[in-house]
Amino acid sequence: MFKAFLIKYGEIGIKGKNRYLFEDALVRQIEFAMAKTGTDFVVSKQQGRIYVEMNGAFDYDEVTKALGRVFGIVAICPVVITENNEWSALCQTVGDYMADTYKDLHLTFKVFARRADKSYPKKSMEIAADMGEYLLDRFPEIAVNVREPDVSLNIEIRERTFIYSITIPGPGGMPVGTNGRATLLLSGGIDSPVAGYMIAKRGVKIDAVYFHAPPYTSERAKQKVVDLAKIVAAYAGPIDLHVINFTDIQLAIYDRCPHDELTIIMRRYMMRIAEHIALASGSMGLITGESIGQVASQTMQSLRVTNAVCTLPVYRPLIGFDKNDIVEISEKIGAFETSIQPYEDCCTIFVAKHPVTKPNLGHTERSEHHLVDVIDELMEKALASDEVIHCEP
Repeated sequence: MFKAFLIKYGEIGIKGKNRYLFEDALVRQIEFAMAKTGTDFVVSKQQGRIYVEMNGAFDYDEVTKALGRVFGIVAICPVVITENNEWSALCQTVGDYMADTYKDLHLTFKVFARRADKSYPKKSMEIAADMGEYLLDRFPEIAVNVREPDVSLNIEIRERTFIYSITIPGPGGMPVGTNGRATLLLSGGIDSPVAGYMIAKRGVKIDAVYFHAPPYTSERAKQKVVDLAKIVAAYAGPIDLHVINFTDIQLAIYDRCPHDELTIIMRRYMMRIAEHIALASGSMGLITGESIGQVASQTMQSLRVTNAVCTLPVYRPLIGFDKNDIVEISEKIGAFETSIQPYEDCCTIFVAKHPVTKPNLGHTERSEHHLVDVIDELMEKALASDEVIHCEP
């Protein structure tokens, strides 16, 4: 029955003179997502509307799932389109639509009509009233409720008429690519994939960096992170994942620095390397999954000491979230089951037994001085190990 989908957007509608740029970006993201379904389709813009029209057979569930991952879409409405706007034919089409869509018509409804084609002989209010009367005559069990109807039946009359009443929620946000690029520090945990998802939702193109520590972390731990990058990429678009061999730097920190500062010093060198990669790729910031007080490296004092090595801004979308909030989003985007697989990353392998929770910047910098004769060479070696894995869903 359905051969098209009306795409509704939110914030894009208030972009003023630049609105068309965001609409065009949304169209591109829709086309990219739809191409993955293997169906024949056309995306068009018509007077503040975006439509996805299907040519031939398609999998309804697959298409709505693909569209439901496109940032910028707030709602997806399956649409029936009729070329015949003559009133009696239109009534028949709308009645058939109601009968096909709702097997049990013991429900209430309200008709919302929009006459974009001003040459049509009936005005919007007349269309709504007369169509309501027709449906009441055709279906005795149905009833009108203008305040809280079970079904909101929309009829938009243009050159063709668009009929819809089902609304599938979209992810909201802004189309990916409309707000620059940032680099995500991606681990195998729950938090960082969610952080990447949330920044991508604001229209940011995402790259990612993963710190691998063979032989202390396995190839399966690395594959887990690749899998997480692919899950995020289902929403954020293709992600270039930079895999950095961090073993020698971690061992040097372990051998030369106070053990209560292992985590914070390790984190500072991760940020340095991630920033180097970010600048080379044109990123305008770093993204982490940190939340205040969640672990020792995420206290206010620890975050200050970590930030001190960065020149780029560090975006922490989860900073005020409880763990339950983060888990809920992780489950929603399909990352949770992968995140909890028991393959440890380098942060968990080299964690201190009693990490400092209130590090002092001056003291940490003095501790790092123990690395001065080896760290430049180790940093160059780590950056040279960069393996870029292109991740798509």
